[in-house]
Amino acid sequence: MKRAGTLRQVSDLSDFSRGHRLRELLCRGEEPCHVQPSPDGQHLLVLQKSGPPPTPRVVAFQRHSIAGTDLERNWQPPQPALVGLLFLQSPVVPDSWVLAMVWEHGRTEVWHFVVAVGWQLLQTLELCQGARARIVSVCSQGASLVWCEERPPLGAHSDMSKCAFRFCVCARALEVGEQGVRLGTVRMVLHNSPEYQVLASPQHIFLVPAAASFATTSKFLLIWHPETAKLTITAPSAGFIHSKVLHSSSESDFRKLLLGSVGLLSGFTPLDIHTSAVSNSGGLLLVSTKGAVNMVEPDGTQRHVFDLEVGSLAQGSPVRLKTFGSILACVLAGVLYLVDQNNGRLIEKEVLSMKEVHFLESSGEEDGIQLLTQAGIYSFCFSKPEDSSRPEPCLVEMVFEEACRYYQRRSLSSSKLTVEKLKKGGAFQAPVALAAILQHSLHQKQKPAQGLQDTYAKLLSTMSLELQSYMSLELLKTCVVCAPESEVESYCKELVEQEVSRILHSDMDKDNLAYLNSVFASFPKAAWKATRSCLQLQQNGDGLLVARATPEVWKKVLGGPQLDDMGQNGMVPLFELICTSFLRFKPKWLPSFVELTQQYISMSWAYSSKEGPEGRVPLYKRALGVLARKNKHSEGDNEMELELLLCSKRPKAVLQALHLLIHLKRWQRVVEVAEKFSKLSPLLNKEIFTTLLAEFAQHRELDPYLDRLWPLCPAELTASDILTVVLQHLPHSQEDPVPFSSEGNQLTVGLLKPLLQRVAQHPSVHEMYLDALQSPTFPPPTPPREHKVPSKAAADDVPQPPIARTSSPSALVQDDSV
Repeated sequence: MKRAGTLRQVSDLSDFSRGHRLRELLCRGEEPCHVQPSPDGQHLLVLQKSGPPPTPRVVAFQRHSIAGTDLERNWQPPQPALVGLLFLQSPVVPDSWVLAMVWEHGRTEVWHFVVAVGWQLLQTLELCQGARARIVSVCSQGASLVWCEERPPLGAHSDMSKCAFRFCVCARALEVGEQGVRLGTVRMVLHNSPEYQVLASPQHIFLVPAAASFATTSKFLLIWHPETAKLTITAPSAGFIHSKVLHSSSESDFRKLLLGSVGLLSGFTPLDIHTSAVSNSGGLLLVSTKGAVNMVEPDGTQRHVFDLEVGSLAQGSPVRLKTFGSILACVLAGVLYLVDQNNGRLIEKEVLSMKEVHFLESSGEEDGIQLLTQAGIYSFCFSKPEDSSRPEPCLVEMVFEEACRYYQRRSLSSSKLTVEKLKKGGAFQAPVALAAILQHSLHQKQKPAQGLQDTYAKLLSTMSLELQSYMSLELLKTCVVCAPESEVESYCKELVEQEVSRILHSDMDKDNLAYLNSVFASFPKAAWKATRSCLQLQQNGDGLLVARATPEVWKKVLGGPQLDDMGQNGMVPLFELICTSFLRFKPKWLPSFVELTQQYISMSWAYSSKEGPEGRVPLYKRALGVLARKNKHSEGDNEMELELLLCSKRPKAVLQALHLLIHLKRWQRVVEVAEKFSKLSPLLNKEIFTTLLAEFAQHRELDPYLDRLWPLCPAELTASDILTVVLQHLPHSQEDPVPFSSEGNQLTVGLLKPLLQRVAQHPSVHEMYLDALQSPTFPPPTPPREHKVPSKAAADDVPQPPIARTSSPSALVQDDSV
């Protein structure tokens, strides 16, 4: 969706003190200068690191010609350079701030601006504790400073390869009070690390590897959470996220932190970062050398935002990034891009005539994006639509974009299908018809079919229920936004139920699955109730769980993108989402649900289909994986694991459950499971009996249950087989065996006698087939034929065969004998 906008000049820099000087600084130098506006927008600090004259300098300019002492500092290499201009909030006076100028060797000057007086130096402090430390990057978060400093080795000729990890990341509070400025204690965030650029969001600190970092350490980012002392390692493109809470300074060693992940991280490709900046939402914006703009969230996940129209970005090409509300503004090579961060849609693209452009702080409104250039200050304002009752073009654009993805997936052509081609081609009538219906019907409640073609009018009558459902959903979303806090929860429950139902009746692709993951994470209880409603889960009169969902809905639940298709990045399939809800709200129902899913597999997929869920990972294993990923484990987890194994009725799972029960020494349950599942198949019966016979040979715990155990003995087992198993599993004693043990836990012949007698009574294999082998004739005689007596009329019509005449009566006797 594009909104028309205009770029107009709001200032020619004459309202700044020394406006001509500001214009000169913006025009000078081969390298672009750095502009830092104050929080109230009344001051501009311009940092020029090079250019004619070669002396680097920082100059402060006041808006509206505020009188007072000016601030200007310059330095001459090899003097320490200025590495940071930071505005810190003053906790003493509300809505006031101070300026911290941080120099390379750690000296920090704290300045304050007083009206009618000008800039005043409050205090000079030493930020670093070591005299040889050198700050390479610094940022501020609230009233604290966070920086990365280099600590050179002591030896003058030390091997630099051995001192590669000579940097550390530190934090320190800077408190401004009535008594002056005071530095807090140094907090070590990371030590023995490579060089990092530190960037601050309101709640987190992003550590971006410097361009000169080693190949191994430039494959991931670090995110520090100051409130919880947690450090997150993330390789966003590979979907790798690992977090660790740093309880002590010894755990903040960089090499120890990566000790468990080195092998995995070494296989990743290095990060492609050209420019980085922090958005107002707290995420990290990354621009690659290919022009791709991505957002890394504080939890380590990454999402793609937009692709800039460039072939390749050189290392020195400046890219300006700033967010205004939900709009991302980007200036590259004299072109202004305005992009919606939420959906990645290009809102506006404007070619600028200015060479160097800087963003200024706006009043917080999205319609007031301010740009600073050598010609003045310009504001980009969006024009509002004249008629707000007109249908949103965004919805129509979404129809064509979704159609592009749909047809592109099913196209054999390598050419990319665009919205413009879809609108002008005429080959695809479905999106054109749907767009026409939406444009004419959504906001015309009295005569929705007016102005439509006859074909579209008929289609509209068919779609009326769907459109009504869509309008009610939009109305519900409006109610959620406008409702008071006490009613929001009830509206959210209804909205979640409609959204879950809508997705379960549509294509389960990665986008819909990611949306469902966010819904289940944001509204877990409402999503659980919506799932129960969609699957129609309830208990019948016998207490058994039943579901009345259609096979199509079951196919969405059991199918869709799997873990191997999605990678990691925190997204899980729908079946795992539902299992997580069961564990949280109704854990006793989970085994029954898994059993239900196995019953419905035959309704949705062909037997042994590789595309079905049983063709990949068995469902009970997927449910066990959800159980293993629980944050808090309880005593009932073992029982839940047993039930999940047994409800699958798979031989390996049943045997695994049996071994788990044996390990827990729950012998009553062991015998019950053996009696129940030995009936499934002869092979499983033999495995179960052999396992229990081996346990019987080792201890006397099963002796009270022998009258229930011996009937499970398979018919094909012989006394020799039984004795072999028993002798193989007898416990090994270090002492010489004695005929009568005082312990009373040895196996005796008397305990085995009932089993051996039962086996002796079993018919042997030879006896089973003895009747067939001792048959008097071989092959067996032909069974007697049934002779039907025909009716008299039929007998008269059928010609009779000629009677065989013999020369003697003995021939007839011979025939009778045969």
